[in-house]
Amino acid sequence: MKRITVAKGDGIGPEIMDATLKIILAAGAQIEIDEIEVGEKVYLAGNTSGIAKESWDIIRRNKVFLKAPITTPQGGGYKSLNVTTRKFLGLYANVRPCMSLHPFVKTKHPNMDVVIIRENEEDLYAGIEHQQTDEVVQCLKLISRPGSEKIIRYAFEYAKQYGRKKVTCFTKDNIMKQTDGLFHKVFDEIAKEYPEIENEHWIVDIGSAKLADTPEAFDVVVLPNLYGDVLSDVAAQIAGSVGLAGSANIGEECAMFEAIHGSAPRRAGQNLANPSGLLQGAIMMLVHIGQNDIAEKVQNAWLKTIEDGIHTYDIFKEGISKQKVGTKEFADAVIERLGQKPSQLKAVNYEKGSALKLPKYVRKAPAKKELLGVDIFVHWSGTDPNELAEILKKIELENVKLSMITNRGIKVWPEGFEETFCTDHWRCRFKDKDGKTITKQDIIELLSRAEKNNIDTIKTENLYAFDGVQAFSLGQGQ
Repeated sequence: MKRITVAKGDGIGPEIMDATLKIILAAGAQIEIDEIEVGEKVYLAGNTSGIAKESWDIIRRNKVFLKAPITTPQGGGYKSLNVTTRKFLGLYANVRPCMSLHPFVKTKHPNMDVVIIRENEEDLYAGIEHQQTDEVVQCLKLISRPGSEKIIRYAFEYAKQYGRKKVTCFTKDNIMKQTDGLFHKVFDEIAKEYPEIENEHWIVDIGSAKLADTPEAFDVVVLPNLYGDVLSDVAAQIAGSVGLAGSANIGEECAMFEAIHGSAPRRAGQNLANPSGLLQGAIMMLVHIGQNDIAEKVQNAWLKTIEDGIHTYDIFKEGISKQKVGTKEFADAVIERLGQKPSQLKAVNYEKGSALKLPKYVRKAPAKKELLGVDIFVHWSGTDPNELAEILKKIELENVKLSMITNRGIKVWPEGFEETFCTDHWRCRFKDKDGKTITKQDIIELLSRAEKNNIDTIKTENLYAFDGVQAFSLGQGQ
């Protein structure tokens, strides 16, 4: 018997959770349930995180969390509970299988069977944002080697366990050479450890187009957080419906299982909602806790229900569907088919499924780190970069000189173009005139001189080389 934490959520959440639990308990799931309150009521009671401390204690004790969709109120500084949960509990891997159910659910891709594995903790979803000038805000994109190694290794281990043939990586490292470049580099390193599994890399824009047009060309796809969030929804929708897709969020200690759709408050309380997405999450949960036979029984009964044309309103289609049913009736139909298997759709076998056991991340020996310069970001409302350069030259040191000014990443000095539109946010790069290293004291002196000359410095970014390799971007146009 496994004790799990359950949250029924908001909107349609309670209805689809009741249906899901009814199905898996009827199938013989060996679980005991601790229910907690999360979401809108908790937010509106004054808790901006949407969850009480006592609920965290229960989740951490049970390690397994089955969560229905919740509503995050607009405005008011409310933080997404999904993002918070994933990061607090170290749920680094988001796993979303996307399989078509042709011809019973409408799709243009009858042979689609793709698993999207998304990094879940970092990238732009670190949520580190600042307004820096009147005209410019920034969001920091953080990609780490540990984060990349964990998710990429998870993708290959998943492919290995489930007999998948290929792992594909999507990045935009032709533009973001440092961040996405690291993710791609780690992918290439880890792929060498799995010679039996084909590997490939696509630039995310053309890869997305290929996924939307020819998803059968892919098997397991691993992506950084933002791309994975967008493309897992795209993949679920083109497979048939976002409403049919479940999601697993896996960490080293804890795991959370959910539907990928929202709380749909307009449909709440009407016995209309399709519980399939949350049911798919629950099936993944059963595999994770080692109750594979129950997971297999439920999944095959669900496939048989879809195949028999017993459909909720969202996927009901005249000529294909046989009977339009509500949430409760759909759950009863699945329960009636427990022990049966589909005849046209592919029945599942979860004999090989289990929670993946990955080795702990091992930190590598530190590289030789050299300080080559500094980017000083300046708030200046002028428009002529040549004028700004003359102002900045007043703060130069004997050997540390202004080498470049960019605006929104484009080089505007020296030899900038008059046609380039400039905001009030300027990156001003200072380096040793002979290409040698500088010191932190040099940076302090530059900032001190800037203050004396009434230059509004916003922030600095140190420019490093690691083991002799330059680890910062050039200005566009350099």
